[in-house]
Amino acid sequence: MKPQSQLLKVNKNEYLAQQKSKLEDALEMGLTKDEYYLICKKINKTPNITELGIFSAMFSEHCSYKSSKKWLRTLPTEASHVIQGPGENAGVIDIGENLAAVFKIESHNHPSFIEPYQGSATGVGGILRDVFTMGARPIALMNALRFGAPDKPLTKHLVSGVVKGIGGYGNCIGIPTVGGETNFDKSYDGNILVNAMAVGLAKKDRIFYSAATDAGTPVIYVGAKTGRDGIHGATMASAEFTENSAEKRPTVQVGDPFTGKLLLEACLELMNTDAILSIQDMGAAGLTSSSVEMASKGSLGMKLNLDLVPTREDKMSSYEIMLSESQERMLIILKPGSEEKAKLIFDKWDLDFAIIGEVTNTGRLILTKDDFEACNLPLEPLVKDAPEYNKPYEIKINQKVYKPSNLKTNLTIMDILIIMFNNPNIASKKWIWEQYDSSVMGDTIFANGDSDASIVKIHGTEKKETYGKGLAITTDCTPRYVKSNPIIGGMQAVCEAARNIASSGAKPLAITNNLNFGNPDKKNIMGEIVGSLKGISEAASFFCTPIVSGNVSLYNETNGKSILPTPVIGMVGAIDEVENSLEISAKLDDVLIVLGQSHNFETGWVGCSMYQEIINKKYDGAPPPINLEDEKKVIEILLKLNEQKLLTAAHDISDGGLLTTVCEMLFKYNLGLDINLPNNLINCDNHDPLLQSWCFGEDQARIIIATRDIKKIQLILKESNVDFFVLGQTNSSSNLKLKNIATISINILKDINKKTIPSMMGDKQQG
Repeated sequence: MKPQSQLLKVNKNEYLAQQKSKLEDALEMGLTKDEYYLICKKINKTPNITELGIFSAMFSEHCSYKSSKKWLRTLPTEASHVIQGPGENAGVIDIGENLAAVFKIESHNHPSFIEPYQGSATGVGGILRDVFTMGARPIALMNALRFGAPDKPLTKHLVSGVVKGIGGYGNCIGIPTVGGETNFDKSYDGNILVNAMAVGLAKKDRIFYSAATDAGTPVIYVGAKTGRDGIHGATMASAEFTENSAEKRPTVQVGDPFTGKLLLEACLELMNTDAILSIQDMGAAGLTSSSVEMASKGSLGMKLNLDLVPTREDKMSSYEIMLSESQERMLIILKPGSEEKAKLIFDKWDLDFAIIGEVTNTGRLILTKDDFEACNLPLEPLVKDAPEYNKPYEIKINQKVYKPSNLKTNLTIMDILIIMFNNPNIASKKWIWEQYDSSVMGDTIFANGDSDASIVKIHGTEKKETYGKGLAITTDCTPRYVKSNPIIGGMQAVCEAARNIASSGAKPLAITNNLNFGNPDKKNIMGEIVGSLKGISEAASFFCTPIVSGNVSLYNETNGKSILPTPVIGMVGAIDEVENSLEISAKLDDVLIVLGQSHNFETGWVGCSMYQEIINKKYDGAPPPINLEDEKKVIEILLKLNEQKLLTAAHDISDGGLLTTVCEMLFKYNLGLDINLPNNLINCDNHDPLLQSWCFGEDQARIIIATRDIKKIQLILKESNVDFFVLGQTNSSSNLKLKNIATISINILKDINKKTIPSMMGDKQQG
């Protein structure tokens, strides 16, 4: 290799000064010193500012997964029903009848903290583009949100802005937001999480991919014009926050859902022709990632004339054009001769259409601007030679087992339930989801807490004897479990998602995940990443629910304080007849039965539980154990019972334990229940910790079902060797009675449940 001074044709002092300046630029862009020198070595020159910016984006955690891809490779990604796994814009699975479900979840955490409305809105817009880029029409949106302590004014500001942003984009573009989860913990005070999930439908033989295919084919820019918003957004998303993070507002993108809707319809119309060879969303790192990924996946090259890129601001540099993350843009490679046909479609939808370059066979990315060469880089160092780190890790596991006797309290069961439903993590999220349009498109069956998973009907699958197929969608994670034991916590997130899908009446099929963690340079944080992936992998393999897409979001910490580890599981399932979908609400005279729990009760698991937080004012101890065989047995028997139309409702037992779950099943119709107790608890008093552990323990692999045919169900459960416990039959009393121990008013708890979050948000009219 020639010395750099020769290559640059400058003297040694000038060269050293240049190198120092470029190194400073590289460090400012988020690259390390070693990464900068690796770049210089691989491209055999000192990169100019545009080339350096391109490398910094492609080497960012957000684009390269350099700290996690070693472990991501260990996840199960294949199954007979998987059409496309990780590596494309979204995952694709076969759901029968020549249909495919296309879905992905992705984070917009840092931007949403800095600018909550635009951060969350553009998160929704971005995930929708990932789905329709594959040729699918989006049919549903979900989200997984985490905010800081609920009593902080900043939390209220962020909740308000994020919820408005999600609703603002989803409602305007006309895609229903059908569910999700929202939780609060002080660990998110300086770094909230906004994970957006989208699901779409496509013909399984009409899936579109991003890899460039033929040299000489035209590269087309479509959509909105390029501005200076979002420059280096991918780099910002790969760094910790500090007290100066508010200064990063210019890196937050600005979304326009109306342009997004036009782009959606224009792309789907073009996809109905034979014009498209490949297509890629301009997401993180904008034109940089889209051009590099399309060319590199096809083992080709690309030459672009940046003077032809439509811009909305004057005198944009090549660096700004390549790094801009302006929204609602796509890069398309067309069959030669299709340009005019495609242009007519985008003109009709009032969108920019520009031929900005061509695919080449050079293996290089070449950019020109103002008749000068702005960039000339080999693609291989940008992608295949991107860093991959094997960072040291330590998986810390809390093995402390809490017995109920460790948690003696003077609180009654009613006292505890009041505290439970006053907690925004348990209380109704109606104040949040009523700001989302969940019924637009007219195919939503259950949404936003009506069922454990949201159900969307697949339009056009109706038959004479049925209303047609449906997709079930859920997002789940219990971060306190992951913190206590990353492996068990990762497994539990998959198990709870599968239980929720099954409790809605659907069969679990596949996963998209959003791995939210702190700084991977810390051994304990890297241990959380590795441990949770081990747990997710084991559970997903066991249930045959492969991970087909996902996102990794690291450096979620502020001034060195990390969030709780939050590997969110987005799961999709299918139900053949949507009329068999199950809601959580029991009806009058239903019999409630716990699946997965026998009459031979010994003790409930109180460590790491919501109950323990109420008693101890903190979480501690090991999370509840996971038995995958038990989880699968409960799911399979529930689906079997539902196929025989023996169930009227189902609700899985999770946060808050059994009694909280029962209350939620009684709220809608103001029902009561005279609840049976295990024999060893009949003579307990209201304060007995053993009784309270039965009421509020968070033992896993349990689902409460409601039925009108108790005899037939008991027979099937006994034949199947499934543990069960008959809780009792609902009545119209609006009281939950535990023998002579306690009488609990469902109406009082329902009122508290409804008012908690409106009261937190200062909404007096609602509260």
